[in-house]
This record gives sequence, C-alpha cells and structure tokens, in this order.
Amino acid sequence: MYIQSATEPGDSGHPNEDFCATAQPASGHGGALVLLDGVTPPAGDDGCVHGVPWFTARLGGALLELSGSLTDVPLSECLARAITRTAASHRTTCELSHPRTPQATVVCARWSEHTVEYLVLCDTVLLIRHQDGTVRPVLDDRLEQVLAAARTAPPGGRAARVEGLRNAPGGFFTAAADPAVAHRAVTGTVPRAEVRALAALTDGASRWTEVFRLGDWTRLFGVLEEAGPHGLIARVRAAERADPAGTVHPRGKIHDDASALLALTGG
Repeated sequence: MYIQSATEPGDSGHPNEDFCATAQPASGHGGALVLLDGVTPPAGDDGCVHGVPWFTARLGGALLELSGSLTDVPLSECLARAITRTAASHRTTCELSHPRTPQATVVCARWSEHTVEYLVLCDTVLLIRHQDGTVRPVLDDRLEQVLAAARTAPPGGRAARVEGLRNAPGGFFTAAADPAVAHRAVTGTVPRAEVRALAALTDGASRWTEVFRLGDWTRLFGVLEEAGPHGLIARVRAAERADPAGTVHPRGKIHDDASALLALTGG
C-alpha cells in the first residue's frame, strides 16, 4: 500500500480531536489504518480530567497496535480490547459512567496478501475502490436515522431525543468506555485482489459529499486521487467559507476537524 493522509483542526485555537495513523510491516505485505473522530462534548463537565484529544490518541494508538499485531483476531474484538485498555488507563481518575465521557467514531481497515478487513462505527466513512473503478461506501447510518427521526420532534426535545439514543438499543453507537459497542460496528472482508484503493474520512472531510453535495462518493475519491487528502480538506474549507453562517448548508459546526486517508494498493 502507498498511503497519504492529512488532518486539520476546524479551529486553530482548539485542539484537533481526530486521530489518523497507519502501520505497515517491513515486509510490505500487510498493514492497518485507523481513523477516529472524537465527539466534542457540550460545555461543562464530562467526567474526564484528560479531554477528547487524549482519549482519541490513546484509543487510536491501542487499536492500531492490536489490529496490526493480532492478525487472527477480528477487528471488532481488537476494538473491544482497545476500549478496555483505554478505559483502564483513566478509570481511577475519571467518571467513565458519565454519559458524555470521551468517545469517538471509528474506521479501521487491515490488509494482508489475501484479504482486506474493515470496521466502521458511527459516522466516519470508509470508501473501497474496486479494480473495475467502482467505489463502494461502507457506512454506519444509524446516527443519520436517529437525526432524521428527531427532526419530527418538537424543537426543544430534539437534542434530548438524540442523546437518549446514544449507545442505546435502537439508537447509534460510539466507542467510549464500554467494549460491548465494538460488536455493534459494521464489519466485513473483501479479497485483496478486488481492491484498488481505500479511503477513510471523518465527517469533517466527508461533508464534501454529505453536506455540501459537491459530488458523489466516486467524485470524492477522484479528488483524493488527484489532489490528495490535503486537497480534499482545502476544498471543504473553501465550501465552509462560502457559507459562513450555515444558511445554505446547515451543519452542527461551521468548521469541523477534518481528516482523510488514502491507501493505494498499486494494483
């Protein structure tokens, strides 16, 4: 795999809550990528003395290590173990039962000579470009389903309705302190020979398609291949600046942390 990545905070005065990393053995026959998007908590106490950037770095690093070293263990179990390890590292100092304890959305992919495995949890995105040129998005759309349903609720109750379905049956799931959510992730395997390239995006980068509607997933992949992850993020920033109040393209944050990763098989 030939890999390019970029990550950029939405606000230069605020730490980047994304995590983006890859690992490849010296043989070059396998590897793994991990992309996390930390969930920004509301203003106030979230029960943790460390903060979201610390959490995503710990969880992302543990997941990268485990997915790269435990090649016979499913990615969902690697994520469960990474959550357990991260929770143990701050259980004595932080209130992990707090509903907004630090948490993140997750994309992980792992490849060998023969297969490509993947895991997606919440609204991060994995794109698979097949050898015939088609692009297949791997999406966990449960958050979008919850948000769509919440739009029918009275304005004052929408936020509470969404929060009530976070990490709950019938709702959506993020990686926080409970390892059981790892087994709620969208997972799968495809033959390595069928894969030309992979792309992983946090929702700050995927808004090029999902919010600004500048092109479908195939066109987004083309931007990544032509301009690289930095070029995609630059285009997202330009779209954000063109709609500074979010009136044309409503969004929770005018500028969000954005991360993108492109991995080419060379085939």
